[in-house]
Amino acid sequence: MIGDSEFDRDTALTRRGPGVYDIDLSAGWTIINAVNGGYLLAVLGRALADALPHPDPFTISAHYLTASQPGPAVVRTETVRTGRTLSTGQASLFQYDEQGDEVERIRVLASYGDLGALPDDVRTAATPPAMPPLDQCFGPQDGPSPVSGSSAITDRLMLKLDPATLGWALGSPSGKGEMRAWFGLADGRDADPLSLLLAVDALPPTAFELGLSGWVPTVELTVHVRHRPAPGPLRVSITTRNLAGGFLEEDAEVWDSQDRLVAQSRQLARVRLVNGG
Repeated sequence: MIGDSEFDRDTALTRRGPGVYDIDLSAGWTIINAVNGGYLLAVLGRALADALPHPDPFTISAHYLTASQPGPAVVRTETVRTGRTLSTGQASLFQYDEQGDEVERIRVLASYGDLGALPDDVRTAATPPAMPPLDQCFGPQDGPSPVSGSSAITDRLMLKLDPATLGWALGSPSGKGEMRAWFGLADGRDADPLSLLLAVDALPPTAFELGLSGWVPTVELTVHVRHRPAPGPLRVSITTRNLAGGFLEEDAEVWDSQDRLVAQSRQLARVRLVNGG
């Protein structure tokens, strides 16, 4: 249930004072030794939901400055503007170096509103991704780990990848820069606006289908939340059109069980090129 799940416990913050929150970043949301960027965005999103007068993230943009590690962190928020339908705030997450000095890990700027108050009118040319049924897709447990080392986050997720985007796992990447999957939380918690911030950054990177391997750290990530998702698994589709100079973009769409586009995102990520490829 929302509010009583591992995701909720691991993104919960303790208010130290006005706009200041403490949290212990869980090792359960790491890839290799770094904390997943979508989990971090959900942590900051929860802090801003508490600090601002509106409950739901409409748009949130994050710059990832240094890699976050499991352990203590502090989140500092600032209200930039409040209005009748939208409020805007910024937040940063800090950890401590060996000398005990604060090091900023991630900084976000976000606008919040009330998704439940939006009109029902939808005019769109977007269509849900064509994917096989969930039972015909494959999870991390069905193949080798895409990244050497531990990926604890996979134990927290229900992730079933479209076989058409799994060529990289078989040594034959398609070169198309596509990744599609059914997505949910492993403990069955239904999706909400905060977990959508995780969903857009939880799939294997499209770089794998471009024939690249290794960690693909996020530089910047912007998410637009469009609707509160209906209960049931989500479908996530991610595409990359351009890789240049060691950086690529990933455009994500998240669809709920009622075929509604509930979130969109774009991120810039850095890739490690091998032999100039």
